[in-house]
Amino acid sequence: MNKVVVGSRGSKLALIQAGHVIDRLRGIAPEREFELKIIKTTGDKILDTPLARIGDKGLFVKEIENALLQREIDLAVHSMKDVPTRIQPGLTIAAITKREDPRDVLLSGSGQKLMELPAGATLGTGSLRRVAQLLHLRPDLTCVPVRGNLETRLDKLKEQQFSALVLAYAGLKRLGRLELLTEIIPVNLCLPAVGQGALGIEMREGDTTLEQLILSINDSSTHAAVLAERAFLRKLEGGCQVPIGALGEIRGGKLHLQGIIAALDGSTVLRDEERGNASAAEQVGLRLAEKLLARGGASILEKVRRDFNNNG
Repeated sequence: MNKVVVGSRGSKLALIQAGHVIDRLRGIAPEREFELKIIKTTGDKILDTPLARIGDKGLFVKEIENALLQREIDLAVHSMKDVPTRIQPGLTIAAITKREDPRDVLLSGSGQKLMELPAGATLGTGSLRRVAQLLHLRPDLTCVPVRGNLETRLDKLKEQQFSALVLAYAGLKRLGRLELLTEIIPVNLCLPAVGQGALGIEMREGDTTLEQLILSINDSSTHAAVLAERAFLRKLEGGCQVPIGALGEIRGGKLHLQGIIAALDGSTVLRDEERGNASAAEQVGLRLAEKLLARGGASILEKVRRDFNNNG
């Protein structure tokens, strides 16, 4: 197979990310032809409803995975934070590239940082994870759901529909808009989403030739960190409907994993960490999940799901 068809969502950010991966693969295998195919996903079609209300079963990847299974495409490039912890049978995440800075950032119209915003200021974010952690710090703030691409969100900030906007640093950087940044939020205040800042390449199982090519751009440290985070999330049966955050890092040859489980209103945030060998990344994630569940995480998650369903 000389031609490789790469599937991607059609947003500006998704196309930049897919183009980055294609450029790297083309540099390694110049004899191959790479073609980009845009696939519209459920998450792209429904823009007037918070993600948590739609559900979390692959909103941004299901149609792309179907295209892989139907052999319409050969590879898919995903933001790993969009990928469900259980992917469809017959597919595999063959590689995860070197991670961009995984932290969240604040953009404010006034130039004020998070702790400087006045009481009652409105924060634009559609993420329950961000809402819970930021309300834990500033219960006086009002969080407003916001969807759409970066430009749409920025327009709403300019129109003063809210005081500040919270986004992922990685997306802002890849779009070349870091000049808009007001503050990088430290991870000790707000842990990122599982997989945030990392790109994954998904393919059909069994194509060893293509897999060898993809593995050439795999970053082993990022791969181990994201595996641990995803195992943590999978054990907690979390998704966009549950305020869960995690961040894995390789330090001194060891995998360090931090994780949180939070109440929807931020009144309770359970946080802990676990460490171990990068070669046993998923076990590190499972141990951290068990630790938080034992500390009261199970009752928090039960209440979160009950409250969420009752308010639906």
